[in-house]
Amino acid sequence: MSTLDTRRADPAARATAGRPPRGDRRGRRQRRTDRRRSRTDGRVPLGRRLRRDRTLLLMTVPALALVVVFHYVPILGNVVAFQDYDPYVSTNGVTAVLESPWVGLAQFERVFSDPGFWHAVENTLVLFLLQLLLFFPVPIALALLVNSVLRPRVRAVVQAVLYLPHFFSWVLVITVFQQILGGAGIIAQTLRQHGYEGFDLMTDPGIFKFLVTAEGIWKDAGWGVIVFLAALAAVNQDLYEAAAMDGAGRWRRMWHVTLPALRPVIALLLVLRVGDALTVGFEQLLLQRDAVGPGAAEVLDTFVWWTGLRSQDFSYAAAAGLVKGVVGLVLVLSANKMAHLMGEQGVYRK
Repeated sequence: MSTLDTRRADPAARATAGRPPRGDRRGRRQRRTDRRRSRTDGRVPLGRRLRRDRTLLLMTVPALALVVVFHYVPILGNVVAFQDYDPYVSTNGVTAVLESPWVGLAQFERVFSDPGFWHAVENTLVLFLLQLLLFFPVPIALALLVNSVLRPRVRAVVQAVLYLPHFFSWVLVITVFQQILGGAGIIAQTLRQHGYEGFDLMTDPGIFKFLVTAEGIWKDAGWGVIVFLAALAAVNQDLYEAAAMDGAGRWRRMWHVTLPALRPVIALLLVLRVGDALTVGFEQLLLQRDAVGPGAAEVLDTFVWWTGLRSQDFSYAAAAGLVKGVVGLVLVLSANKMAHLMGEQGVYRK
């Protein structure tokens, strides 16, 4: 009997005629299932993402190399915090690290028993809290003010004026404040010309913390304004119209629409600010340290510089810097955890 006669006689053979083997059908069903799952989950396989984004990934290679070379490779140098490091043991830095004697936690005991270290920690925390209370809300308020300006040209001019000091160096910023608030500044000279006693706020240790905060506000508030304006630009304008139709005034729209839209950005910047709590401006404070004295201007960064690097006590400086880095990491993780508890993403997702 021929094959054609067999298919005609056997209904099962006639039903399976022209179909692919059972294994191929299962593979097709599995592929269709995988495609449906990928469309449902919104996930793209890693290999496909690498092929799709290979141009962008290649563009990030130089920046990634700079971060690795200048941020991650120097972390290996923290090993000198557990040594009595002597750079003159060998002309080669790596050999000097290998030949320096190990002292365990002796350098950390020196750090924690040093009153100057705790004084620097106190000044650092006071400056951080003061800047958090006075400096952090200023960019938010300025962004809301600039966003309320209706004319685009006026808004662009105000935004440029606020952002311009961000490009100034700390030397120029301190010089500007010196020419205004110093003993020979414009205000002091004007007061003397009218028979009043002048003043020199730049050398007053009592108000130095407020002076540093004012300098930071003038220099970096414009950058925060740019960030918050970018977040405000993404707010759906229909929400404002709906709130206005419901009878909400300008302040209620700001409280119930604008500020909730800014909350993720505020949480992210707050986490980053808390992580940077122990770094309150090395160059800014170092330039003014001699004018007001170490009692008012000594923070952790300047303490490490003066007591460690200037005296070439590298192991002591590394131990103090390592303590600062560990505490900063704990602060970042704690602040990010608080952001998660508040329902925000923070620096990274849960």
